[in-house]
Amino acid sequence: MNAGMFPSTGSAPCDSNMSRLKFCANISWLYTELPDLTQRICAAASDGFKAVEAAWPYDTKIEHIQRARNDNGVKVVLINTPPGDMKAGDLGLAAVPGREAEFRQGLQLALKYANALDCKRIHLMAGRVPVGSDRAEVASEMESTFVQNLQYAADVLMKEGVTGLIEPINTRITDPRYFLDSPHHAAAVIEKVGKPNIKLQMDVFHWQIMDGNLTQNLKKYFPLIGHIQIAQVPGRNEPDSAGELKYQYLFSLLESMGYTEYIGCEYKPLGSTSESLDWFRDYMTASK
Repeated sequence: MNAGMFPSTGSAPCDSNMSRLKFCANISWLYTELPDLTQRICAAASDGFKAVEAAWPYDTKIEHIQRARNDNGVKVVLINTPPGDMKAGDLGLAAVPGREAEFRQGLQLALKYANALDCKRIHLMAGRVPVGSDRAEVASEMESTFVQNLQYAADVLMKEGVTGLIEPINTRITDPRYFLDSPHHAAAVIEKVGKPNIKLQMDVFHWQIMDGNLTQNLKKYFPLIGHIQIAQVPGRNEPDSAGELKYQYLFSLLESMGYTEYIGCEYKPLGSTSESLDWFRDYMTASK
């Protein structure tokens, strides 16, 4: 871990015309040393986070999450649609032909949690290319299913003031069968959907592995981006661990571009979660 990601003594990493970045703790990845989401919300608040995100909060009662959120003064800013049957290999259903009814049921469950938690973003998970299928042969049908499901979801979410997000996941390391695997593909899908409340979720880890060229891709797709997540590459650990990415540069770039949405900390801490947050404490101290 680097000794001080923002080493300036009291001077901010951005000038007064730049946006101060907002971070949220992904409590599906962080604080896993604690057994349940409510305890993780408390721990995140103790470490200085004002917001959290969670992949699938559905094993925890809504009222328990509400109480933890209210008691600790944090926002819940992002959840995912249910993955489907993970034991059978599902990881989302939005692009899977023949599973439209299940996708809609999952969307309603996600919206129930989102409304109760005042969460304004839902990641609409695309899903995987079916086992035994050739990606090229099923791509057209899957994309058509994806676009139709996203259009349906957009209309449902619009009534509730919620934004739907789609996230490319790399197929080189993390998930070889995931359907949506590049920012370019995601942008093309969003254009076909044609709904203003369907946005792009930029996970820097996945974008770097699939395409690199982060500066130009960030600038190109910035108008579509509704949420960002971070981790070091290739280990998917804390941003200031050893790896390919210089987050001090990326944070400064986002500040200069006026990014005002949340940045989710979706990484695997090398030690305890609190020990992995030196970079976060450095940034928050330097930004005061």
